[in-house]
Amino acid sequence: MSEAEIIAGGEWWRGAAVYQVYPRSFADSNGDGIGDLPGITAHLDHVARLGVDAVWISPFFTSPMVDYGYDVADYRDVDPIFGTLADFDALVARAHDLGLRVTIDLVFAHTSDKHPWFANSRSGHSGDHSDWYVWRDAKPDGTPPNNWQSVFGGPAWTWDGRRAQYYYHQFLAEQPQLNVHLPVVQDALLDVVRFWLQRGVDGFRFDALNHAMFDPDFTDNPPATDDKPRTRPFDFQIKQHSQGHPDVVGFVERIRSVCDEFGAVFSVAEVGGDDPLPLMKAYTAGTRRLSSAYGFDFLYAPTLSAAIVASSLRNWAGDAGGDGLGVGLGEGWPSWAFENHDAPRCLSRWAGGEDRGPFGRMVIALLGALRGNIFIYQGQELGLLQDEIPFEMLKDPEAIANWPQTLGRDGVRTPMPWDADAPHGGFTTGRPWLPLSAGNIARAVSAQEHDPGAMLAHTRHMLALRQTHMALRLGAIVDIRVLGNLLSFTRRHAGHTIHCAFNIGAAAHDHASPAGDVLYSVNGADLAHLPAWGAIYVGEDGG
Repeated sequence: MSEAEIIAGGEWWRGAAVYQVYPRSFADSNGDGIGDLPGITAHLDHVARLGVDAVWISPFFTSPMVDYGYDVADYRDVDPIFGTLADFDALVARAHDLGLRVTIDLVFAHTSDKHPWFANSRSGHSGDHSDWYVWRDAKPDGTPPNNWQSVFGGPAWTWDGRRAQYYYHQFLAEQPQLNVHLPVVQDALLDVVRFWLQRGVDGFRFDALNHAMFDPDFTDNPPATDDKPRTRPFDFQIKQHSQGHPDVVGFVERIRSVCDEFGAVFSVAEVGGDDPLPLMKAYTAGTRRLSSAYGFDFLYAPTLSAAIVASSLRNWAGDAGGDGLGVGLGEGWPSWAFENHDAPRCLSRWAGGEDRGPFGRMVIALLGALRGNIFIYQGQELGLLQDEIPFEMLKDPEAIANWPQTLGRDGVRTPMPWDADAPHGGFTTGRPWLPLSAGNIARAVSAQEHDPGAMLAHTRHMLALRQTHMALRLGAIVDIRVLGNLLSFTRRHAGHTIHCAFNIGAAAHDHASPAGDVLYSVNGADLAHLPAWGAIYVGEDGG
């Protein structure tokens, strides 16, 4: 497959940049304080001007919003707070007009307890959906069937008096686990995939995919033996039996088969956990599984270091010895993100106050140089920081349950600031569902739009380089080196080479870059020197 075919046709997603929209917080079109689909459509020009290939929209389906959309009550409709199916169709049409692909989140490990399937399942043992969820009898003493714990705290089992059984939930009690082991359940979920593909969707992120299946013998999980901090009962176990069952691979292959019916569809698996790499490789290997795996290497890392980055890149080296596309024989394609709707803002985690400007410019250059797909979370292009939300204003059920040990997700979900001079940053004319800080309002799009030194300009420049230079987008990654805070590697494709170097430290260093054209210099870096937080791309052979 040629380079042109990869970008324009069968694998448009390979090496793509994807912009994540959290719809509740992106743009509010009707003044109710909650973002919506028409608000997204009205601001797609901003997304297109960044130079990304696609937009990923977090869940907007019908939901009681206990977990803010990740508890789905109807996979085939839009929740009224976000709009209508007609609004979604208009969004897709506008995105396609702008040259953007549309990717959406599908949550297949669980539904809401308000989903009609669950209502039927809990009504008795003989309903059409009686075994679509995971039901077990109590132990003789009335306690739960095994020791599995939920992510958000406490046992992963809740007693239901209607069936006089426990049901399994890996997250909230309001998110009962689907029995995805059953072919009939898989069939229903694959019909959901078809429904959205028929509406023009170009791809999917499959949320918590490794949570979709479990040990059908319900064996107890062993205790964790590491010395990591533990803030939840979930942390005390090795999740050996409650997630990551090998049969997920068969379901993955069925998903891919449906996607292939519709052509160039991007499919990415979210895979978390204590040892996600083997599952990420399994879900993406060969040509019959998913396009990519969305990992957690950087999302919760408290610091950024050259060694951490190098280790992650080496896990997905691809065709390191060749001069082709760098896809690797039988190896999947990675997807990288530094922040998202669940993980705190990277600049708040990784940089001190006075360093955040130059550090942020170096980080966006690093993201753009990585082999794989890159994800940019809304506001990351502005250098937004984590907002501090007082307890009385928290919405996130995890943060409320584990306060103050768990930072929670509200601080990264605060609204997108569009206009520094408008109330609430131009996000809404009403009262926003979460407050915006004055500091982030000052970083609004309007304040950066015409500033060549702003984070927004650097993000656009990085994305333009990635679109222009196929060595950055598609190339193999070779010669990964770490020397203290210095990280360097080379991207190579079809005879073109780009050397990339980064100083992930506050002290200046010498660095002997190869002779060539300086394609991108950050914070005063040149061929011989990398100042504090300096970065440079050097193209050899015009690469």
